[in-house]
Amino acid sequence: MNIGVDKNPAAPLSDPPWATQYPSNVDWLLDIPVRPVHALLDDAVAAFPGRPFLDFLGRRQTYAQAAQLITKTAVGLQRLGVGKGTKVGLLLPNSPYSVICYFAILKSGGTVVNYDPLCAEQALIRQITDSETEIMVTLDLTALYGKVAAARAKTSLRHIVICKMAQALPFLRGLMFRVARWREIVKPSRGVGHIFFDELIDNSGAYQAVETAPLSDVAVIQYTGGTTGEPKGVMLSHQNIYANTCQNRAWFTRAEPGRERLLAIIPFSHSFGMTAVMNFAISLGGELVIFPRFDLKRTLRAITRKRVTILIGVPTLFHAINQCPEIKRYDLSSLKICISGGDSLPRAVQRNFVELTGCPLAEGYGLTECAPVVTCSNPLEGIDRPGSCGLPLPRTTVEIVSLQSPRTVLPSGERGEICVSGPQVMLGYWRQAEATRICLIGRRLYTGDLGWMDADGFLYFVDRLKEVISVHGYKVYPRNVEDAIRQHPAVTDVTVIGVPDPTRGQVPKAYIVLAKGTQLSEDRLQAFLADKLSPLEIPRLVEFRGELPRSKTGKVLKRAV
Repeated sequence: MNIGVDKNPAAPLSDPPWATQYPSNVDWLLDIPVRPVHALLDDAVAAFPGRPFLDFLGRRQTYAQAAQLITKTAVGLQRLGVGKGTKVGLLLPNSPYSVICYFAILKSGGTVVNYDPLCAEQALIRQITDSETEIMVTLDLTALYGKVAAARAKTSLRHIVICKMAQALPFLRGLMFRVARWREIVKPSRGVGHIFFDELIDNSGAYQAVETAPLSDVAVIQYTGGTTGEPKGVMLSHQNIYANTCQNRAWFTRAEPGRERLLAIIPFSHSFGMTAVMNFAISLGGELVIFPRFDLKRTLRAITRKRVTILIGVPTLFHAINQCPEIKRYDLSSLKICISGGDSLPRAVQRNFVELTGCPLAEGYGLTECAPVVTCSNPLEGIDRPGSCGLPLPRTTVEIVSLQSPRTVLPSGERGEICVSGPQVMLGYWRQAEATRICLIGRRLYTGDLGWMDADGFLYFVDRLKEVISVHGYKVYPRNVEDAIRQHPAVTDVTVIGVPDPTRGQVPKAYIVLAKGTQLSEDRLQAFLADKLSPLEIPRLVEFRGELPRSKTGKVLKRAV
């Protein structure tokens, strides 16, 4: 969709403080060409046609094989009427279908709308209606297809493309899947708005190329996680995603083209998995070892047996590895680049993982509106600072502005709202002009996050502005309270929110998950926190839970606690 907006990135600062902290072979003024997202794949196919690309539970495809399938899929989509700006939804767990259909949609001129496979039926209907999705791609499993079929009757959805899960697996595993899971496999009638993937690709591959305007054509509508409110559709242009992939590729200089193997656990349906895993791997000509869902033992076995070199995940993944009682059974020595994102990385988790594996663990900061990566540390190059989420990526400007005077940029060391400018900043929110106007002023994105920068340009995330608790007018930052509570050896998980109080306005309340076989009372917790937090910060309300609700990337859903 061409919305006629000039989104050339603002001229970057000529001499930002963080540029002096860059690795010697990373240029702050990185040359980022203006190209469509699918150019990443075309380049990888040209350079590494015979290299393994997709490994799904043992079934592998090379770059050349995948490219041929993508072209046939694009032709099939064009025959269904997909053209410039047609919205095509992907309701898929991580699988080869996710990658194939993503690039086929873009090549056919369409716009990808990513859907969380775990979303409820009503949420699915809302997003189909809001995004004007016309075609949905999903699996032949009742849990997924059933929701789409129900939604089709209540929306403008025209076609459902049904991918057979068994056909994505190695032959014997696919056969066993059909036998063991036959009750879960749907067999809808062909026609009447249904088309199976094998029918879709039954063509000569005579693909009609579509001209793309990378700066203004929307490649992906990516809905926000909704951790603090109703999800909004973020319009990411081709250039937003292409540029952010290039920025990540340039940042990790030790990644070797044609030699890396990445574990794909984070959902491709999330912007973090889409850019920092899938597209990052493709930019390297790397192999994606794909899992449909996270399983700790399967993850550790894959790293050991397949010699995975790059592991990108959320803090809960690295915490789970640290806590694995059988960790010594696995060989993690192949890992050379590990990156945590999607949520704040507790320092203890980072420290324990590095001690366990010997592999540095980088931390990044980002948001869906930035496609999504904004800053990242790089301990491989010796660029790290405790508590920081790193430096702005090339061509990215991060500023801290006053909460009282949002046009005023604060000096280093002062807390304020994090603002971002750069080629990865979104075009705006789909069909939400007012929300776009509020957060995009000029070329500066107001993130709604609170943070500060030191004199060298390292960013420190403090909290979401919406989550800051006001106790008698005193600002309490939930993350600070959570970090203090995590220091207790009995605590395995925690989140803190503000709840109404008749005399103090708000007070912090902690929701805590304890390690098995341990006990902790409110009094003992408060005594433990006495020398770590001020009296106003110490939670007087504590609730112990078996687990905390989390998003698909592992972030605690505070609104659902």
